[in-house]
Amino acid sequence: MKAKYYLVFLVLIFIVGCEKTEDKSKINASVGKINSLSIIISDQLWNGEIGDSLRKKFAASVDGLPQEEPLFTINQYPIKALDGKIIGRNVIIIKKEEKNDFSIQENEFAAPQTIVHISGNNVIEIVDHIEKNADSIIKKLKQGEIRQSQKIIDTSLLDAQKIRKKFKIDLHLPSNYKYALEKRNFIWLKKEILSGNTSVLIYKVPFKTILKNDDLTNNIIKMRDSIGGLYIRGKQKRNKMITEESYAPYFLNTIINNRRAYETKGTWELKGDFMSGSFINYAIMDRKNRKFIIIEGFCYAPSTEKRDLMHELEAIIKSVKVLK
Repeated sequence: MKAKYYLVFLVLIFIVGCEKTEDKSKINASVGKINSLSIIISDQLWNGEIGDSLRKKFAASVDGLPQEEPLFTINQYPIKALDGKIIGRNVIIIKKEEKNDFSIQENEFAAPQTIVHISGNNVIEIVDHIEKNADSIIKKLKQGEIRQSQKIIDTSLLDAQKIRKKFKIDLHLPSNYKYALEKRNFIWLKKEILSGNTSVLIYKVPFKTILKNDDLTNNIIKMRDSIGGLYIRGKQKRNKMITEESYAPYFLNTIINNRRAYETKGTWELKGDFMSGSFINYAIMDRKNRKFIIIEGFCYAPSTEKRDLMHELEAIIKSVKVLK
């Protein structure tokens, strides 16, 4: 008798397991270009104060770019788009109804997916939700886009053995990057694109290079200008890469690979030349060796929008793992 009940128990587990597997298989793969955002809202609300608030927050200019480019490329759809399953990766749904609510759902109709639901009885309630929660929504969406970019990068990886050996870190770069320059404590990798190129620099500096005098931003700028003067030059030796002085860089304390880090964004130029572009620099603390691991991405793309180029560089840098 015990054997009979045990057999029934095993069958039930098998059926439940199959149902769970089947449910997972029914989830659609989400779609959407990197840094795109679908907003589902009636035309009336989109063309009024609510639409203005959404555009102000989610189409705000990206920090550190020489020209204005929006955080997200927004596509607006009418409420009737809710008739079917939504498979966009990043979605905001706005409804004017009695229910006053704000929530964020993950993988509701597809995966990976983030859907933000906002509803209110009137314009004031809806705008209030947008204004209060926009920063946290943007942070979550950007984190998801970094993961999505890293997933794409991982489909074809560069052999990074040289990086692991020299710097004791693991870094995921697309296979179309090439080693442009290697020195004892420095590596420059470059990828050619249709309108120019993107680059990744890796090197280490002592703690005192950045922490002296407690002037972190200025110390980081001096450090990267020094490295640019040594290794990044134009056709003439005097054409050295420096941080562009006319744009104040953006500075942020952050965490990468569970380590304290400093993020600096801005624009660079070749001194005495016309070449310029954007950069993103991360100084990651290596307390054990009392050094900073510096990983910087920069692009030269004079006739191309730079938001997505810099986004890929950020995704590359944030893939770093410090090896033991």
